[in-house]
Amino acid sequence: MKIYLDCYACFLRQALNAARLAGGDDEQQYKVINSTLKLLQNIRPGTNPPEIARSVHKLVRDEISAADPYKEAKAVSTQQALAIYPRLKALVNDSDDPLGIAIRLSIAGNIIDLGVKDYYDDLWDTVEKVLSQPYAIDDEEKLCARLSEADHVLFIADNAGETVFDRVLTEVLQIPVTYAVKKYPTLNDATMEDAVAAGLGQSVRIISNGTDAPGTILSLCSEEFLKIYKLAPIIIAKGQANYETLSNAGPKVFCLLQVKCPVIGKDINAPVGSIVIRQSK
Repeated sequence: MKIYLDCYACFLRQALNAARLAGGDDEQQYKVINSTLKLLQNIRPGTNPPEIARSVHKLVRDEISAADPYKEAKAVSTQQALAIYPRLKALVNDSDDPLGIAIRLSIAGNIIDLGVKDYYDDLWDTVEKVLSQPYAIDDEEKLCARLSEADHVLFIADNAGETVFDRVLTEVLQIPVTYAVKKYPTLNDATMEDAVAAGLGQSVRIISNGTDAPGTILSLCSEEFLKIYKLAPIIIAKGQANYETLSNAGPKVFCLLQVKCPVIGKDINAPVGSIVIRQSK
């Protein structure tokens, strides 16, 4: 996905928020903003938003010497999600369409996104909303058909806490799941530690994609991940950043997300607040 003018203000907001979460004082926060402005002035044509976000958040970590500014926020979101995990499982177990409900619950978890704003809506309220609203883009039938034919699936994670909702979906799938997370912290994206904390190690194979970039920038990913990616018969890619990087990655990729910003909404042609299952082009 290309960068839009609205993205520039969002990167500044992300930089300041990350600097504050990292414990930076006023002088450090000023340096972060100044450096971010310089970075944004020198963006190469064709650079997509996750590539820029990667540079912005590396800048914050380097300036304030904070390995993971979102560490505490990630732990809190994971605990909040685990607190309702039994209720999520009950919804699936009591349903006539457990796979369909589990897919919706996984998308509901995508509300835990600190890249868009520095808070997220109540998790159970979000679950109830997502269970009842129609899809703005509905490729669920195609997704389920591909899942029924595949012998395994690559599941590309997005955020910590959301991982608990993904766990519910992976536990419904009847085929082996490889769950890919970030190797190094960036934003509140899930790392190996976050996935294990969500309980995913009990049912899936967890790997890293080898990067610290939001989304999945294939040119930056490890050889191990790329081999798994190429061999996967179907790929589930969660969240906005994965849509930004994989929206044109071919028909075996399905992007599952909530549309949480107008830029994504414009690009995907769906309103803010909508839910989406979109087969990539």
